[in-house]
Amino acid sequence: MKMRQLTLISKLAEEPEKVCSSAGPTLLFGTPLRVTPVYDAYWRFAVERQQIFFRRLSGKPAPWTDDEILARYSFTNAYRASDRVSQYLLRKIIYSGNPSPQETIFRILLFKFFNKIETWELLVHEFGEVTWRDFSSRAYDTVLQRAKSSGQKIYSGAYIMPTGGSHRKTTAKHSMHLDLLTKMMKDGLADQLCSACSLKEMFILLRSYPTIGDFLAYQYCIDINYTSFIDFSESQFVVPGPGARSGISKCFEDTHGFNESDIIRAVTEAQEKEFESRGLIFPDLWGRPLQLIDCQNLFCEIDKYSRVRFPELVGNGRNRIKRTFHPQSTPIEYWYPPKWGINERISGARPECIGTPNGMNLNFGKSEGRNQ
Repeated sequence: MKMRQLTLISKLAEEPEKVCSSAGPTLLFGTPLRVTPVYDAYWRFAVERQQIFFRRLSGKPAPWTDDEILARYSFTNAYRASDRVSQYLLRKIIYSGNPSPQETIFRILLFKFFNKIETWELLVHEFGEVTWRDFSSRAYDTVLQRAKSSGQKIYSGAYIMPTGGSHRKTTAKHSMHLDLLTKMMKDGLADQLCSACSLKEMFILLRSYPTIGDFLAYQYCIDINYTSFIDFSESQFVVPGPGARSGISKCFEDTHGFNESDIIRAVTEAQEKEFESRGLIFPDLWGRPLQLIDCQNLFCEIDKYSRVRFPELVGNGRNRIKRTFHPQSTPIEYWYPPKWGINERISGARPECIGTPNGMNLNFGKSEGRNQ
């Protein structure tokens, strides 16, 4: 592929010694990076995926895009918090039930270990209000084992959940996760997370537990940070997942020694210039620009997209997209963490982009088709 020079990223300032520092690394622009055509597609993908979101939100009929790849295959939203499972987490788990930090964090971790709406609703059906106060790992194990034995999938396919390896003392993975959750709560993890002074410190706390790797620990940090009692900037800290690393490798031929976290941060900070330089208008999330977590996700999605658009690229070795897009019929009313100040703006959002601003219902049915 023909490459071009992009003056975008410089080196990071030296990492602060204290984990609790809230200051992110400083970017000094001026270092040239060699980029591939996938990098240009990254920004165009972000715009079109967000336009699909608003077209559907406005109630426009399908098809919502002329891009054959986006129309055929399943991709997450440009903003992580707009994805169906995240929306369910916000309304049904975080901002529903006992609002205490301990109970809320318990619900978040229990939901996220399985990351599947149907599994959560099964537990609610069996136990009523799901609480740490009344939690019995044995009782929950029985319900989940029964569901599994009947052929029901209890884990989402969105994340690859570790089986436990040498740390696993039980025969079933779900039993291991219930035991792990019990240990976390008895260790006082909820209080420790609430006392943390940065996303990075939260990440270190979660990462210290068996089977919780870098990617899962970071994702759980973001979910817990949606609460009302923890409020760190999503632009404070990022941990790239395997898909994002593969996407970055396709976007940049030469990264000049910068790691993936450096690149995600620089791309996030340069988003306005990058859209403008391409003549693109990005319909943001009611005034909220893309955050580190969103740009991390977009690198993962462009990795998937490029398997069809740029099949000659290797990346992580995968050469096809597994999930095709099937719209669900169950409606959802979009709602975000109140501290973001978005919810009161939704009804008057960008009519030039979405048409009628009153169409508030979208789909989140079964959790396997996790995006559009």
